Amino acid sequence: MTEHDGLGGPVGPDGGREVGRARRRREDARLITGRTRWTDNIQLPGMLHVAFLRSPLAHARITRVDVSAARSLPGVVAAFAGRDFDGEQGSLPCAWPVSEDVVIPDHPPMAVDRVRYVGEAVACVVATDRYRAADALEAVEVDYEPLEAVLDMTEALAEGAPAVHEAGNQAFTWKFSGGDVEAAFRDAPVLIDRTYVQQRLIPTAMEPRAVVAVPEGEGFTLYSATQIPHILRVMLALTTGIPEHLLRVVAPDVGGGFGSKLQVTAEEVLSLLLARRLGRPVKWTESRSEGNLTVHHGRDQIQRISLAAERDGRIRGVRVDLLADMGAYLMLVTPGVPLLGAFMYNGVYKMDAYDFTCTGVFTTKMPTDAYRGAGRPEATFAIERAVDELAAELGLDPIEVRRRNWITREEFPYTTVAGLTYDSGDYEAATERAVALFGYDKLRAEQADRRERRDPVQLGIGVSTYTEMCGLAPSRVLGSLSYGAGGWEHAAVRMLPTGKVEVVTGTSPHGQGHETAWSQIVADALGVPFEDVSVLHGDTAVSPRGLDTYGSRSLVVGGVAVLAACEKVKEKAKRLAAHLLEAADDDVEFSGGAFRVRGTEAGRTIQELALAAFAAHDLPDGFEPRLDAEATFDPENFSFPHGTHLCAVEVDTETGAVRIRSYVAVDDVGRVVNPLIVEGQVHGGIAQGIGQALYEEAVYDTGGNLLTTTMADYLIPSAADLPDFVTDRTETPATSNPLGVKGVGEAGTIASTPAVVNAVVDALRPYGVRDVPMPCTPERVWRALARSGGGGTAGPPGPGAAADGTGAAETAGGAQ
Repeated sequence: MTEHDGLGGPVGPDGGREVGRARRRREDARLITGRTRWTDNIQLPGMLHVAFLRSPLAHARITRVDVSAARSLPGVVAAFAGRDFDGEQGSLPCAWPVSEDVVIPDHPPMAVDRVRYVGEAVACVVATDRYRAADALEAVEVDYEPLEAVLDMTEALAEGAPAVHEAGNQAFTWKFSGGDVEAAFRDAPVLIDRTYVQQRLIPTAMEPRAVVAVPEGEGFTLYSATQIPHILRVMLALTTGIPEHLLRVVAPDVGGGFGSKLQVTAEEVLSLLLARRLGRPVKWTESRSEGNLTVHHGRDQIQRISLAAERDGRIRGVRVDLLADMGAYLMLVTPGVPLLGAFMYNGVYKMDAYDFTCTGVFTTKMPTDAYRGAGRPEATFAIERAVDELAAELGLDPIEVRRRNWITREEFPYTTVAGLTYDSGDYEAATERAVALFGYDKLRAEQADRRERRDPVQLGIGVSTYTEMCGLAPSRVLGSLSYGAGGWEHAAVRMLPTGKVEVVTGTSPHGQGHETAWSQIVADALGVPFEDVSVLHGDTAVSPRGLDTYGSRSLVVGGVAVLAACEKVKEKAKRLAAHLLEAADDDVEFSGGAFRVRGTEAGRTIQELALAAFAAHDLPDGFEPRLDAEATFDPENFSFPHGTHLCAVEVDTETGAVRIRSYVAVDDVGRVVNPLIVEGQVHGGIAQGIGQALYEEAVYDTGGNLLTTTMADYLIPSAADLPDFVTDRTETPATSNPLGVKGVGEAGTIASTPAVVNAVVDALRPYGVRDVPMPCTPERVWRALARSGGGGTAGPPGPGAAADGTGAAETAGGAQ
């Protein structure tokens, strides 16, 4: 039974403390009702609206752009072609030059002489309202000389392929290895060699991208639905030449991002340049179809993974050869995204050797960049699918093969073959809990029964045991990988004279609940009521230092910076308390929000001390009249959440339809600040992972036209398409930060996709199916069955199908 405090909220697990309490997010009252400020509802005197004309061709030379007719239309204030900005628009930045020979082509925000993907901006119209601006685009005349589209990565690397850029179509090759790979694969009793395709995905945040650029005196304020106001400010200054101190970037309340707003966009740069040129505020808000075309895409990789193992299932080594589609240009962190997965293809497993090669390829498609998980979901998918294939090869239960290979609880901290040190974990506990909640043995028995009866609706069981590196830091490691920024985070804590507390954070939330979680951390650290804490963020004039929100870094870096600032506040307050209580500093102790002289009742609350500092009537010599403090935290290691996700699906072998019957997720994210927020993050992450497994795919035709420009064409799962999730947690605190926390924002997405696809393949394995390309739509499932000669009641499960669901053992090597 849940206990409640006098305010109607649940009592925390450790005697009423805030950390660990499932508080509802304090932000939700304004976010859910819309009674807040987001970029598109900003209205300013004299504001103009911009619309962009976008290329209908994937690859072409621009021979003429005529905007004169558009300029004469009612309500139109100005119209421009790319050449009008040629001397000032610069090149959109790539902050991650991953290798010395990486090719980083110029990327003008508005194309001048050549377009390289459908949707690239070639002209713009500025008008008194957005509808007049959009209508006037029809009057702009553009002549193109078509060039051949480049869409297939393998063909793009072939000799004689049309060149996306003068330097060719290979952006970079990046290699990494550990151990003796040749020895691991030499004479290995079992070889698994598989190729998987990570389809291209389109991030679909609730709030479209939007920008308002405002000239103010000598400087400018840019409002943007962005995840990265601090990074955006620096990059806008470098791109446009506007001095950084004359730029203010504000991220109002932002409705989701998932990485799609971790970007410096053409529209942000051009809106700023238009505001400078016209001397008036300029707004742009994308439509959903415009967003599908021009928000950066995610994934789009071809993975070949080879696994060498002993006959008892022990993994000897793993090789990965990766082709990663960059799209037409390298955007902010485009080339680094697949490399974030380079250190995670070994997953939770011990092995002797590992080799990774990634080739980045230019195509005439929208550039790719970070999307929830950013490289880690792709890596986890490949190794978890390959481990299932190993289990099938050996006729073993998939969980048993994992048990024989994973790092045991006694072995932490453990340095992996990829060179990362996993500081803590307990894969056994998470898996045992998941198996119990799932009813694993009962489901396996039902599966065997269905196979025996040749039921046309087969049951599949999917397993995913994952870990990830998150909390993007530390700075020295990022520097060694040629990343263009650090991994630190900044916070300030201000004790106001009335005893209230203001927290200024460099993280910039877009729905994660920072205001609630940060208030809980501060309430415990300073012993003040939760309601007395407010959190300020997302404005470079209010929070001048920070590195923003992505990579599940907010709590494990930003939250810890807040805690560090609180500790500095307490140190200041302790000195003042000792002075006022006429005691030595060492005789004063802090508990329950008050400083007391040890062994006496004499004391002062920290809130009373805030007023005393403000009044400054009786301060120690040299003491500033404030208790405020700032802190920057730069961790020495990543954080490594982990867990086990289990999925049961029913697959209709006659129609190919897949239905998720049950889903269990047991995650270990270290110490939990707010269980309700963690639940929300896990649920949302699982939904996105299921979206990739079963529903979502960006599809281009042979001419390079995106066919999935609307939500009628690009299918994302709704609540009606998803099962009830059963979730639970184990807890092994992180040792890399004093809160003991690990990241959670991407965990569900990383774990869920392989769990679902493994379940689909498990259902079909007796029919000879070893893979179904994502998304596993009914048509693709049906075609996989047709290719294998199975399906429906046309034939029984293949010979040797194991009752434990592993399918028949294949010949050693099992290559496809």
